[in-house]
Amino acid sequence: MTDTLPLAGIKVIDFTGVQAGPACTQLLAWFGADVLKVERTSGGDVTRNQLRDIPDADALYFTMLNSNKRSLAIDTKTPEGLAVMEQLIRVSDVLVENFAPGAMDRMGLSWEHIQELNPGLVYGSVKGFNDESSYADLKVYENVAQAAGGALSTTGFWDGPPTVSAAALGDSNTGMHLAIGILTALLSREKTGQGQKVSVSMQDAVLNLCRVKLRDQQRLERVGHLEEYPQYPNGTFTDVVPRGGNAGGGGQPGWVLKCKGWEDDPNAYIYFTIQEQNWARTCEAIGKPEWADDPDHRTAAARQERLFDIFAGIEEWLADKTKYEAVDILRTYEVPCAPVLSMKELAYDSDLRKSGTVVEVEQKQRGTYLTVGSPIKFSDFTPTITGAPLLGEHTDEVLAELGYDADQIAAMHADGAVGGARTGELSAPGDVVTASQQ
Repeated sequence: MTDTLPLAGIKVIDFTGVQAGPACTQLLAWFGADVLKVERTSGGDVTRNQLRDIPDADALYFTMLNSNKRSLAIDTKTPEGLAVMEQLIRVSDVLVENFAPGAMDRMGLSWEHIQELNPGLVYGSVKGFNDESSYADLKVYENVAQAAGGALSTTGFWDGPPTVSAAALGDSNTGMHLAIGILTALLSREKTGQGQKVSVSMQDAVLNLCRVKLRDQQRLERVGHLEEYPQYPNGTFTDVVPRGGNAGGGGQPGWVLKCKGWEDDPNAYIYFTIQEQNWARTCEAIGKPEWADDPDHRTAAARQERLFDIFAGIEEWLADKTKYEAVDILRTYEVPCAPVLSMKELAYDSDLRKSGTVVEVEQKQRGTYLTVGSPIKFSDFTPTITGAPLLGEHTDEVLAELGYDADQIAAMHADGAVGGARTGELSAPGDVVTASQQ
C-alpha cells in the first residue's frame, strides 16, 4: 500500500527541529515520502522534552509534529557521523533544515558541498528573515514572526495593544509554504535533472497570509479611510492600517455575538456575517423582517453607521439560543456563521474524527494520543497517520540500509557517533547546535 502513495520513493532528510520544519516534513511523510528525522544523540529535537505531560515520555509538542517519520540519532561533529550524513545526502531526494544562518556551513555541509554530493537534491530551508533582510541574523520564533510579518499590528482591538494569534502563522504556516516549494522543485527536477535550494522565511510567510492588510494599507493611503472597519464612519484613521477587532475585513460585515450561556461559558458565541446579497433573508432569520426595506437598514451604506446597533439587535434574538441552536436556524437562511468552538469541542468532534482531521495514534512509551491528521483530502487515497518515532528508534535500520554491517554499527554506537533506542530508553538532553527558529 505504501508503495502506491503519491510521494512513495521520495527520500527526505529531516534535519529540522521544533515546529516549522517538522510541520513541512510531516506533510511529506503523510503523503508517502520516507522521512528520516536526523537528530542529535543527546536529547534529539528539543520538543521531545518541552511541556511534558507524562514523565520520561516524548512530549505532545514533539509527537504531534513528527508522525509517520523514522528517527536516526547521529553526532555530525564526529567524522563517522558526518560520513553517515554525507552518505544519506547521496541517496536522498530532499534535505530540509532550519538551523541558524551558517550552521550547515560550520558542520561541513554547505550548499556547494551538498551539490557536489548530489546535484539532484532539493534543499529546503526555513529562516526567520530572507537573505536580503537587514534582520537576517535575528533569532525568530512564532510570535516574533507574527510581529515582523504584520499580523500583530493588525490583530486585536483598536484601544488595546497588538495581539498574537493562536494559529501558528509563523511556524506551521511557513512549513506549509516550504512543502509547496519543495514539491515544485521536485517537479522541476523531473524536467532538468537538477536540484535547487528552496528557502522560505517566516516573515515572508506571515506577510503572505496578511496580504489583505497590505491591500488595506494601499487603499488607506489613497482614500484616507477603510469603510469596512468599525472606525468608519465616526472614528478616525491615521496613516497605518488599524486594528479592527472582530470585523469581517472582506467587505462583508461580521462580528462575534453572545449566545445563551455566555455568562458562564467563555465560548458561548457565534461569528455572524451580514452578507449584502442575503440581507432580506437575514432579516427574516433574526425576526426583523421590517429591516429589509427600511431606508435606515436597506443598503450597506445605510447600515454601516448603525452596524453595532444591528449586532445588538441580533444578540437580543440570540439570548435564548445556544450557539448550536442559533447556527442550526441561521444555516437554513444561508447566513454565513459558525459556533465558536473550543479546543475540547474540536478534540471530540465526531465529524473531524470521521474525516481523519483529528486522529488517535499509538506511540511506544506514550501510548494513545490525539493528533491532527491531514487537512488536505484526496479522492484517491486517505493518508494513514502513525505515531512519532522514539529518539534513534531506526538508527540501526538506517545504517544497515546504507551498507554498514553489524560490527561497524556496534562500533559507531560505542564511539558515540550514533545513538538509538537499543536500551529502550530515551537519551537525556544535551548541548549541541540548535535551530535559531522554529
